[in-house]
Amino acid sequence: MRRPFCLSGSRRDGVATTSLDPGGPISTELRINDRIRVPEVRLVGPNGETVGIVRIDDALRLAQEADLDLVEVAPTARPPVCKLMDYGKFKYEAAQKAREARRNQTNVIIKEMKLRPKIDAHDYETKKGHVVRFLKQGDKVKITIMFRGREQHRPELGFRLLQRLAQDVEELGFVESAPKQDGRNMIMVLGPHKKKAEAKAEVQAAKAVRAAERQAEKDAEHAERTATAPTDPSDKKPRRRSENLDPEIEA
Repeated sequence: MRRPFCLSGSRRDGVATTSLDPGGPISTELRINDRIRVPEVRLVGPNGETVGIVRIDDALRLAQEADLDLVEVAPTARPPVCKLMDYGKFKYEAAQKAREARRNQTNVIIKEMKLRPKIDAHDYETKKGHVVRFLKQGDKVKITIMFRGREQHRPELGFRLLQRLAQDVEELGFVESAPKQDGRNMIMVLGPHKKKAEAKAEVQAAKAVRAAERQAEKDAEHAERTATAPTDPSDKKPRRRSENLDPEIEA
């Protein structure tokens, strides 16, 4: 039986090989210290200065003397490029940058709203309110007009409805994709004028304003209760002495 073709993930004669085995994960970790198995490397100092091509033993000795790690930053170069650095600090800073990038990343979300061509006024206002909310949040909205039965022969009803909706929300969004027929449906895409990050910042600012207003109302109510409370001892009701059932017992 033929053995499956598989390349090991080891390094031979300074050349990195790639594993084609689908069962084995591909490591993205950088090689450090004793894991670097090449005769010589192009060494870069901790401050970015170029040291030159040195033997791997000398590079490891310099890393140990500086209390740093020898990290292979460019394994495909000839010879590989290694740098002296604090690898733990490097990984921590890289993780912080990746987390910050994910936090600032804006994901485009497409909401969908479905309408009928003969929708009544109340339902239209409700659907329009949802579209307004989505656009304020910085999301795109896909408007779908669903035709049934004989309505399929009256596409102008859906077209006029989409035009009306686009005009009603033109202050918040624009027509990104013009109305077009798609089988039994007619589709239009509205895009927000503001980006997702700007819309999110405005929502957070509005929440902060509302929280400040609620706190101010609570402070005003507390101050009013404190001002009307009796502060003079004479305003307080005198405490009554307890009357003993037995007159021989002194209070």
